[in-house]
Amino acid sequence: MAVKRKSKAPNGITFKMVMIIVISMAIVLILGMIKIYLSNQIYYESREVNRLQQHVSVLKVEKQLLEQKVEALKFKNRVTDTIFVIKEDE
Repeated sequence: MAVKRKSKAPNGITFKMVMIIVISMAIVLILGMIKIYLSNQIYYESREVNRLQQHVSVLKVEKQLLEQKVEALKFKNRVTDTIFVIKEDE
């Protein structure tokens, strides 16, 4: 009676396993770099947006001040016109 021997699978790390590990690490590294790049871009864009929002708020306040000055000048002009009209009538 012949004894059949089973061929043993090679123990240890095979080339295929090494390639799978290297490819997996490359994918993780690429995805990590993409995430870091996008996070930086979002950060810099949000800084720019905040800067522009500050400019907008400053310009709104300046607009209100200018509108108040215009109203004051209009009032002053109306008052001085009526004073001249009163003086002319005298």
